[in-house]
Amino acid sequence: MSDKIIFLGTAGARFVVTSQIRASGGMWLSLGKTNLYLDPGPGALVKCRSRREKLDPVKLNGIILSHRHLDHSCDVNIMIEAMTKGGFEKRGKVFAPAQALEDDPVILRYVREYVEDVVVLKEGGEYQLGEVSFSTPLRHIHGEAETYGINFSFSPYTISYIADTRFFPQLIEQYRGQLLIINVVRLKPSELDHLSLQDAERIITEVKPKAAVLTHFGMTMIRAKPWELAAELSQRTGVEVIAARDGMTFELEKLKRAFKIG
Repeated sequence: MSDKIIFLGTAGARFVVTSQIRASGGMWLSLGKTNLYLDPGPGALVKCRSRREKLDPVKLNGIILSHRHLDHSCDVNIMIEAMTKGGFEKRGKVFAPAQALEDDPVILRYVREYVEDVVVLKEGGEYQLGEVSFSTPLRHIHGEAETYGINFSFSPYTISYIADTRFFPQLIEQYRGQLLIINVVRLKPSELDHLSLQDAERIITEVKPKAAVLTHFGMTMIRAKPWELAAELSQRTGVEVIAARDGMTFELEKLKRAFKIG
């Protein structure tokens, strides 16, 4: 498989997820021979199996949860079962914050026995999965939920994922991947611990990634037509900004050719 990120769901916030106005399956990353699933929300397994080009969970090397909220973790247990052939083949790793494992856990204890290892994510942590190294530089500000964004490194690419959070300046300092993926739930700033379009524009303007993908949209973003908002951001920031669509594939080779990476 080519190096790519598949957006199996772009829904954010409870109403969009529970109404399934947009799907909520999270992201599948294929980097070299390493396949990982990031934030398998409701419908993750169905989206893998129902695509024209089906994704086989048995090919996964690992699963990562940014935090325990259901729109990011609801399908983690069935994805572990699928990755391990129902628990009959002990394989793969699961990475999650301690809160998702210990305090009202979302990963069931019996399925943890199916995988090779369960790794606890922490602030400042560094990890390895196959050919991919990644880190969790900051604990985000996201209500009571222990939440981490992720910096992935897979030569020649660096990819930063800013998960759910309130804006704070360290986000700009710590997430400087060539490709920047940002969860943008809100159209306008609010008291909720989620990024708004204005926050995303500030981050993109200061980080200046090679490209940025907006995803995890709440209702206010969807009503405002995120593809049009992304085009406007591209003009204002000078960075190619894309609004993710359900089922969208982002080919990293295009990034390499367009911006002479590597």
